[in-house]
Amino acid sequence: MTEYQLIEGDETVYRDGTIKLHGPDGYEGMRKAGRLAAEILDELTGFVQPGVTTGEIDDKARTMMLDAGAVPATMGYRGYTHSCCTSINHVICHGIPSDKALKDGDIVNIDVTPLLDGWHGDTSRMFFAGEPSLKAQRLVDVTYECLMLGIEAAAKPGARLGDIGAAIEAHARQFRYGVVQEFCGHGLGRLFHDAPEVIHAARAGTGPELKPGMFFTIEPMINAGRPHAKILRDGWTAVTRDKSLSAQFEHSIAITDDGVEIFTESPKGLHKPPY
Repeated sequence: MTEYQLIEGDETVYRDGTIKLHGPDGYEGMRKAGRLAAEILDELTGFVQPGVTTGEIDDKARTMMLDAGAVPATMGYRGYTHSCCTSINHVICHGIPSDKALKDGDIVNIDVTPLLDGWHGDTSRMFFAGEPSLKAQRLVDVTYECLMLGIEAAAKPGARLGDIGAAIEAHARQFRYGVVQEFCGHGLGRLFHDAPEVIHAARAGTGPELKPGMFFTIEPMINAGRPHAKILRDGWTAVTRDKSLSAQFEHSIAITDDGVEIFTESPKGLHKPPY
């Protein structure tokens, strides 16, 4: 049976398997953290170009977080030493920034999580370095559509967590794309990762009921080929087993009394490339 926990004010929270239900203070904290995360990705739209290294992207993201009074939640998390994740082409997620330069036609996901005043703003977006192939462009477009359909499914009265994954999987399958199942969305707020797990390939009508005050991410990872992933020896980088292209978008959202609120929506309307 699903357990929910009502969180009031600055109450200390623990990862104990309960789904947290937040009040007004939580919404306000997440709006600020989410907006900062979105502003960072907005700023990167003009920076991501062929020849730019993923390490330079990481440096810019970190500087923007620190200048805003936030810290990168990823730095030091389970031994991770960077301020964002940069996942190129067949990398599904958790790509590690380095001195690797982007090439013309690359697609790259940039995932940032500033920790601002105790709240986590977690979001990712796809970027194009130069001119991508039509195949890559379509994959990115469909992945964004999957994200928004998942959010739409969450907004319906009486919705269940499985409705999100069902909507995402149904759309991706129309294009014969694979939905990665080794990774999922997650609850967040004062904790970086918390209950519930948000599976992106699920059965409608299953899972916990979505209640006002729930905060979580939806972050579908869609492969142009089969859905299977493998982790490289660095312990972080996840790639497609068949080396097919992969794309991902992520928003942090809240369930409200009458739908959903997206905390990480772009203030400039830069929702998906080309920007």
